This record gives sequence, C-alpha cells and structure tokens, in this order.
Amino acid sequence: MKRNTFILPLFLLLSCLADLHSQTLALKSDLLTGALSSPNLSVEVKLSGRFTLEAGFHYNPFPAGGDKRWKHWFVQPELRYWMCQPFGGHFFGAHLMYGVYNVGGMKLPLGLFKGIRSSRYEGDFLGLGVSYGYHFILSPRWSIETSLGVGFLHSGYERYRCLHCGEQTGGGHKNFIAPTRASVSLVYLIN
Repeated sequence: MKRNTFILPLFLLLSCLADLHSQTLALKSDLLTGALSSPNLSVEVKLSGRFTLEAGFHYNPFPAGGDKRWKHWFVQPELRYWMCQPFGGHFFGAHLMYGVYNVGGMKLPLGLFKGIRSSRYEGDFLGLGVSYGYHFILSPRWSIETSLGVGFLHSGYERYRCLHCGEQTGGGHKNFIAPTRASVSLVYLIN
C-alpha cells in the first residue's frame, strides 16, 4: 500500500512536467509571401490540447518597379483546431483579415479590379475565411507548415487616374469570395 501511495503522486508529477515541455509558442514566416517582397511574421500560441491562436502581420512598403504599385499591410488572426495535437499534423482554421492597400499597373487574378492596369486603387479590406493545413515536423524546434484558405472579402476603394499621382476618378465597394490564404511557412517552435 505504501508503494502505491508513492508511485501515484510521482506519476502525476511526471505527467505534469511532461506537459510543460510540449511546445506552447511558435514563430513563423510565410516563404511564399516573402518571395513576393512582402515581409511577414506570425506568432502562434497553444490555447488547449487541440486549439491554437495564430496572429500574422504582412507588410510591403517597397515599390514594385516600373509603372507598378503593390504596397499593402494586413493582419490575419486565425483560430486553429488540430486533429491530433498542436504543432503537428492536420489542422482546420477560421480566420479574420483586415488590411490597407495601394496597387496599380498590374493584372490581379480572378478578374479583381479590372481597371487596375491603367489606374491606381487605394483602399482597405475586411474578410473572414476558413483554412486547412498540415504541419511537417523537421526537428524538435523546426517545422514547415502549409495552408490553404478561402473566404469572403469586403473592400472599399478609391480609384485614381495615374499610378503615382492624379485626380480621383471614382470609388466604391466590392464583395467577393476569393483565396484568403496560401502559405508555406518556416516555423520555429519555442517551449
């Protein structure tokens, strides 16, 4: 009987210590948007046994070159549900987005802002979406994470005649369903 009273508290203590060593925080950078001259950083924290919260920030202050303009910043918090455990394997997410943009002189996918080749658009957007992803563990500290998402976006904008200056020629609002997330991220895990 004395042996069991010693082993049970020891087992409970060791199981608590084991939980303290599991990953509770991750720092990450999306390599895809980074390749598009949009530096970014995300922080993800473990909330419980299956949930994490990620907050990402993307910022592009750089000129696109020539007659193109592609400046923006946006934040994208996401609540994630992990199928097995946080920071390993499959996950599903629900995210919000808010950002500001100044773009012109280029062609956007999905027929968005068709006049953008000859005009400049300035505005903001707000959206929400869902995502699916997978977290590949490379080592105890390093991982690669992939994610795809789709959602609803609302954008308010002002249109200008030329790319660098000019008078305002219009404005409006657009609502659309579009990809809201496509990432391949390098992840550093912190205990």
